[in-house]
Amino acid sequence: GTVPRRRPPRSDMGRALSLLLLLLALLAAPARAEGGAAAAEEVQIEVLHLPEACSPKSKKGDLLNAHYDGFLASDGSKFYCSRTQNEGHPKWFVLGVGQVIKGLDIAMMNMCPGEKRKVTIPPSLAYGQQGYAQGKIPPNATLIFEIELYAVNKGPRSVEAFNQIDKDGDKKLSELEISQYLKEEFARDGKKRHPSAHDEILADIFKKNDHDRDGFISAKEYNVYQHDEL
Repeated sequence: GTVPRRRPPRSDMGRALSLLLLLLALLAAPARAEGGAAAAEEVQIEVLHLPEACSPKSKKGDLLNAHYDGFLASDGSKFYCSRTQNEGHPKWFVLGVGQVIKGLDIAMMNMCPGEKRKVTIPPSLAYGQQGYAQGKIPPNATLIFEIELYAVNKGPRSVEAFNQIDKDGDKKLSELEISQYLKEEFARDGKKRHPSAHDEILADIFKKNDHDRDGFISAKEYNVYQHDEL
C-alpha cells in the first residue's frame, strides 16, 4: 500500500482509463485484513478548504487526482511530498482498493474537487508495527497528511469502462475483447514490451477475475468496486 507512481498521459483522460489503472484494478490483490486493535482508532479529518460547488463527491472505485504531503506526527518532519516527484504532477489512484494506505483510502472518501484536508492517521491504518524503512517511517508512527484533491473521475471498474471493452455489448468480456483492449492501450502508451507480456497479463486478468471459469468476465465479476446497474 504505498503511493502510486505513474499518471496517465493527458490525452487519455477524456476517453477511458489508462492501461496502468485498468491493470491495477484487474490485478489488484484483495486488501489485507487489519488487526483487531484498529477498531478503537480512527482517521481524524479536518477540512481546510471546501469549495462552494462541492460535487462530485469521491466514493469507492473512483479515480482521483491529488497532491499530498506526509508528515510524522511525532516531530512534524516531512517524509513525503508528491510535488517533488514525477515532475510535480499530481498522483492518480483508485480510491478504496488498497492502492494507498488504508488511512488515506478512508480519509479521501466524500471529498470533492478543490477540497483540502488535513488528516491524522493512526499506525494501525498506516504502516503499523513494522513501519516503512524505505519511506523513513518508524514503527508505530501516527501520520499526518495534507491533501488537495483536483479531480474525481469514474474509475476502471465503472460501467463506462466495462462498456468500452465490451465491444459486442453482450455484457461479458471475452478473452478477445480484453486482448484487443490491451493491444490498443499498449500501442497508445508507446512503451517497448516483450510480446509475452501481453499473454501473461491476459492470463492473469482471467485468473483473478473469471471466478466461475467460464472463459468470460461477466459484468458481476468485473464490477467489484461499484455496484452500478449495468
